[in-house]
Amino acid sequence: MMHSKRFFSWTAGICAAGLMLASGAMAQQRQRTTPNPADVQKMESALPAQAQDKPRAQRHVLVFGRTGPKTADQGAGFIHSSIPLGCAAIKAIGDKTGAYQADISYDPTVFDGDGLNKYDAVVLVSTTHDFLADPKDEAISKKRIENLLNFVKSGKGLAGFHAACDAYYHVPEYGQMMGGYFSGHDGQKELIQVVNDDPKSPISEVFGGQGFEYRDEIYRFLRTGAATGGQVFSPSKVHLLLSVDVEKNHNEKPGTVMPVSWIHEFGKGRVFYNSLGHNEYVWWDPKILKFDLAGIQYVLGDLKADDSTPGTSKTASAK
Repeated sequence: MMHSKRFFSWTAGICAAGLMLASGAMAQQRQRTTPNPADVQKMESALPAQAQDKPRAQRHVLVFGRTGPKTADQGAGFIHSSIPLGCAAIKAIGDKTGAYQADISYDPTVFDGDGLNKYDAVVLVSTTHDFLADPKDEAISKKRIENLLNFVKSGKGLAGFHAACDAYYHVPEYGQMMGGYFSGHDGQKELIQVVNDDPKSPISEVFGGQGFEYRDEIYRFLRTGAATGGQVFSPSKVHLLLSVDVEKNHNEKPGTVMPVSWIHEFGKGRVFYNSLGHNEYVWWDPKILKFDLAGIQYVLGDLKADDSTPGTSKTASAK
C-alpha cells in the first residue's frame, strides 16, 4: 500500500450476522461477525419501507464480507468494525422490502464450482486484499476470482461498498469491474459537500435532486495507488451518481474528480459502487439505506437507470 504524507492505504474488513462460516475461516481471520445490538436497533428503525421498484422475479443475493488472509505476497486485509452491521443491513433491507432474499457469508468456498449459480447478484461489504484467497492453494484462489468476474460478465449483478475497491490490485480486471482502485483517504469523519451528479436517476431519487453535506472516511481514486497496472478509475468509464465538491471544504486540489458513487456495465452485467460505509452510523442513515437499495435493485436488473458513460447515449434499461 502507498503511504504519503496525507494518505493512508488501509485495507478493509468483514462481515456479518446470520452467516455461512467455513470451519477454517475464523482460524485465519478472527473477525467479529455479530453487530452491536444497539446498532442493529438503529439500523432496523431506518430501513426503507418498500422496494424502489417491483422485482421481476424472486431475487437471491449473496452478501459477502471476508477480508483477504495473509499470503506470501501481502498481509491480511484490514477489518472494518462496521462490516457486521453493513452485512446485516443489506440482508435486512431485502427482508423488509421483499426486493430480494439474502445469504450472508464470508466462506470463500461459495465461489467454488457452481456455488454462485443460485444468486442474481453478489454484494461485497468492505472486502479487502485477496478476499477469496486460500493461502495454501494458489490455483483455487485464482479460480475463485475468475468465477466472480465471469459471474458478473455473464449478466449478473455486483454491488460494492466502501473498501470493496481496496482489493485485488494485481488483477486489473477486478479494478475494471469495480470501476476503480482505492488510493487513500484523509480522516475517518472527513466533511464533504456531496454533488448529486445525476439528480434524475431513480437510484439517487432519495436526495430530491440536491447535493448534501456528509461525514465519513472518504476514499480517493487518484493515480498514486498500489494497483499493478495503475489506477483504472476514469469518469469517462463510469456513470457518476455522487461526487465531492472538492473546493467547498478544500478536500483536494481544484479540478480533482473525487467520486463517491457510480454505476456501470461490466460485460453483460451491472455494477453499483458506494464508497460510504466506514462508520457504523452510515448503516442507519435512512437516505443512504434507500440509496443502497436502489443501487442493488439496479444491479439485479429490476430498476431501470441510465448507466451511460460520458460521450455515449443510451436509453435507461434494466436487462
